[in-house]
Amino acid sequence: MDNGKKEHILSPHRLKLHEIIFEADTPLGKLFDILLLVSILTSVVVVMLESVGSIKAEYGNFLTAAEWTFTILFSIEYILRLYSVVHPMMYARSFFGIVDLVSILPTFLSLIFPGSQYFITIRLLRMLRIFRVLKIVQYLKEANQLSIALRASKRKIFVFLFTVIILVIIVGSLMYLIEGEENGFTSIPLSIYWAIVTLTTVGYGNISPQTPIGQMLASMIMIIGYGIIAVPTGIVTSELVKSKKGIISTQVCRSCSAEGHDSDAKHCKYCGEAL
Repeated sequence: MDNGKKEHILSPHRLKLHEIIFEADTPLGKLFDILLLVSILTSVVVVMLESVGSIKAEYGNFLTAAEWTFTILFSIEYILRLYSVVHPMMYARSFFGIVDLVSILPTFLSLIFPGSQYFITIRLLRMLRIFRVLKIVQYLKEANQLSIALRASKRKIFVFLFTVIILVIIVGSLMYLIEGEENGFTSIPLSIYWAIVTLTTVGYGNISPQTPIGQMLASMIMIIGYGIIAVPTGIVTSELVKSKKGIISTQVCRSCSAEGHDSDAKHCKYCGEAL
């Protein structure tokens, strides 16, 4: 290699396995992704049906068996993903690697902690695989651009959210002083909650200002809220325009499991491994 990095070679069967599991530009890779997507959707439906009392009472054993079947299949898939890459721990620490692991844990945790149904919603993280499966069509480029835009916007969004937090604390404190306990604003934290609900235009209506000054302040917050809602959208949109790139491939680096390479790339832009 020109960059001086040592190229890692996988055995032929591991290369083939990596091609099937991680790539989406081959017939077997597309078939694997489609079957995986169907399995994820079916698994989520099973979890949803388990929450319906009448269905669980009649088909509880079947649903439990189905969930364990999917959990075992996803566990095997996770192990195969680790086996088919050069550096398993790099994939295990990646975003999708963590999602893979977390999505299969609730079922196993139920063996140790009865009532771990509180973690059932974590299983819905499997649905995030849809975005990876969608790379078999034309959506990978857009997903990559959105990811780049979100990463580039994180500092601006942090500053924006920090400013909003300061604003709601100040407004909540003012409303507490103006309205007081007699009008339902019994504490500053409760008043801050009201300010957040009002600023985001949610408006539950469980507490509301009764005095003219309080109503005037509330009106100002409502108007400001409409403007604030548009700010994050503008920040991300601006970064999306900057992140426009050419066509990217569906290839995944077999060394570091990175995605989003240019269609004409010969080496991984993150670790230098040959693609």
